[in-house]
Amino acid sequence: MTVAVLGPGAVGGVLTVGLMEAGIDVVCIARPATAAVIRSEGLSLRQGEKVHTVRPQVVTELSEQVELLLVTVKAPALEEALERVEAAPRFAVPLLNGIEHMQTLRERLPDTTVVGASIGRIEAWLERPGVVVQPTPGVVMTVASGAPVELLRRSGVEVRENGSAAEVLWEKLARQAPTAAATSVTQRPIGELRSDPEWRGRLRAAIEETCAVAAADGVTLSPDAEWEIIEAMPPLLTSSTARDIAAGVPSELDAIAGAAVRAGRRLGVDTPVLAQMYDEACRASLR
Repeated sequence: MTVAVLGPGAVGGVLTVGLMEAGIDVVCIARPATAAVIRSEGLSLRQGEKVHTVRPQVVTELSEQVELLLVTVKAPALEEALERVEAAPRFAVPLLNGIEHMQTLRERLPDTTVVGASIGRIEAWLERPGVVVQPTPGVVMTVASGAPVELLRRSGVEVRENGSAAEVLWEKLARQAPTAAATSVTQRPIGELRSDPEWRGRLRAAIEETCAVAAADGVTLSPDAEWEIIEAMPPLLTSSTARDIAAGVPSELDAIAGAAVRAGRRLGVDTPVLAQMYDEACRASLR
């Protein structure tokens, strides 16, 4: 049984190491430069003082069928990455933010069972190609029904099942779209936004909107429950979207906040507060 990881970056690297240490064969699909580094030096995961180094098979194109394909690239890189998948896997579990990637994957992999999933908690980053840092151990993954759960759990990840793909993805997106947009506009952490009366009000209103869009898409969410999660977030927490915009690199703003706004339009639900925040964030990304 072989698992392929499309994009051995931070999330992909953590999962690759966990699966290989559990005895699972893993093949990483990477760009040529990254593939050369991993072939030469292996893939290392640094967790505090411990360093785990594995040597997965590395290819630039997947030409043989595998049991499971983990898609761990970010949304801006998805189309290009999928061009490197020539053989359809049995299952594909995309761990991207947003909702629109599901249609892309199903169109590109029509013979594959594509199962919705999201990463709920992980603290890891790519120090350089082939080296991942994970200061806090533990990963929580939520998957839709029909996923190869036991195989995923062998990676050491806490895996939770939560109904349909729409339920899995909207449960995260309902709060992620507002927080990604707000932190991108302001470049301030969530604690400061919670304490700012104007931004607190905008965030709460945007969450009401995203929950209404989710309801129109068949997913019932509680705005109060989503807000409780935001209240519990560490005060210094920001978002990868905000960090990417600050660094001047491609971000997932469109895949997260933009996707929620477009879903509202498609489903006939107005999202004026979120749409304005998204527009402001887009302008901020062009500065």
